[in-house]
Amino acid sequence: MDELELLKKDWKKQESSLPHYKAKELYPMLLKKSSSIVKWIFIISIIELGLGIILNIFMMDDNFWKELENMHLKTVTIIIYCLSYLITGFFIYKFYKNFKSISTTDNASRLMRNILKTRRVVKHYILYVLISAGITGLLFFIFTFIYPPEGIELNPESINWFKIIAIGVFMITIFLLILWGIYSLVYGILLKKLKQNYREIKKLEMQS
Repeated sequence: MDELELLKKDWKKQESSLPHYKAKELYPMLLKKSSSIVKWIFIISIIELGLGIILNIFMMDDNFWKELENMHLKTVTIIIYCLSYLITGFFIYKFYKNFKSISTTDNASRLMRNILKTRRVVKHYILYVLISAGITGLLFFIFTFIYPPEGIELNPESINWFKIIAIGVFMITIFLLILWGIYSLVYGILLKKLKQNYREIKKLEMQS
């Protein structure tokens, strides 16, 4: 059990005349823990972006671009990559800004607002990743049937598009659920800790 938990338990056992003094001890520790959590959100987002860039570099060989050109998706893919990096960079900036805001906060009510803002930004980021992955996946899935790879003969007019799209939506939904589970595990743990800190700070505000 860490020092903060021990201090909280001790604080709850004190007489009614003491909580205000203990609150002054608890608040800096809650501030430090909140700042550390947001810093990890910022670090994880940078690692995620870095891994994505490295993976794309390894994938972007001549065959990759040739296949995209045959599928008439080369320009679209470049636009998707550029937008993806810009939007992800924007969220990383927001995470960093939230980290700086929390690390320099000396007011309980402002800290609570910053915690809520951080949780909201993280949820928006996860939502953006899921929506963009779903749209991109469905787009590539459909274009694979319209412009099949070399050596595969398909007649677009004979394709049951309702069935194809239904299969594509099902497969992408499974993929998005797995992706959502990963993000929920990684970011969800941090958000849960932030929520606990928010509740503790709110208690301190009510008791002060």
